Amino acid sequence: MTTALTIVAIILLINIVTFCVFWWDKDAARAGDWRVPESRLLGLALIGGSLGAVAAQKILRHKTRKEPFRTQLLLIVALHAIGLLGWLSAPLWLSYALAR
Repeated sequence: MTTALTIVAIILLINIVTFCVFWWDKDAARAGDWRVPESRLLGLALIGGSLGAVAAQKILRHKTRKEPFRTQLLLIVALHAIGLLGWLSAPLWLSYALAR
């Protein structure tokens, strides 16, 4: 398996786990049970599960109106988008940057 494929598989797994933890928290909220701390939900999003977190927000309608959680998750998604853009565009600028 290539390195890129391994990275994609790990990120996919992190997103699935993140979605499931959001689902678990939603069920706990309905039942009045112990909740997953927001810092843990945001931490899962930060380590690569931002798409799973956003999908859980949309599909499960969980944490959609909660501020500052919503804004913090949006910033994490933006950070991941910038990182992905930099990674995908690296072949275009990396050789120039290393030559200087």
